[in-house]
Amino acid sequence: MAASRLEDLAEALNRCLGDAVESSGIEFDELTLVIVPTRILEVANTLRGDPRFSFTQLIDISGVDYLTFGEADWQTENATTTGFSRGVSTGEIRADHSQGRERFSVAYHLLSVEHNHRLRLKVYLEDDPPKIDSVFDVWASANWYEREAFDLFGILFDGHPDLRRLLTDYGFIGHPFRKDFPLEGYVEVRYDADQKRVVNQPVSIEPRTLVPRVIRGETWLHSSKPEGERGDA
Repeated sequence: MAASRLEDLAEALNRCLGDAVESSGIEFDELTLVIVPTRILEVANTLRGDPRFSFTQLIDISGVDYLTFGEADWQTENATTTGFSRGVSTGEIRADHSQGRERFSVAYHLLSVEHNHRLRLKVYLEDDPPKIDSVFDVWASANWYEREAFDLFGILFDGHPDLRRLLTDYGFIGHPFRKDFPLEGYVEVRYDADQKRVVNQPVSIEPRTLVPRVIRGETWLHSSKPEGERGDA
């Protein structure tokens, strides 16, 4: 989408939604609005029902956990030829990418077929537990997306008609996409020859960093609304 069209859309949305928008920014031909958590249903209904916007399709909902945001076990920004041994320390802060925000966020990706517009909404949630209103009554496709975010991140969607796990097995404990969930998990399965069945047991794999986590800076961290308010990615 042309930059001028995105800027016009951003201006119209900020004017319409008012103080329900905490900040906005355009990056890589994408417009993102950070929304006040308690206003998500109001915003969703406006974006779908207002003929100026007509965001009738919810493409995706995703959760984000910022628990270790800015930490790296590997020197990923400057290292090129130092090889595998460059992962020398666990949890060292290589750069200050702290957002000063809540731990969790939810991102909504919307499409207006009528106007050929795409939009991302982002909402930051407090911990213990992260909770937000369900948008199922606005976009029915939110059903499985919200169940997935609940399953993997433990985000609760108030008003969802059937908030059950979607991808993990029956009796699964924890939320595997949370940053404090161990990569190896808590339980492993094996076949017990004496019992002649598959049994569960505590995981025996020793935790070890094998894959580098790449840190990418928030490039539009200082984007702002027309009024000059600071924006956060």
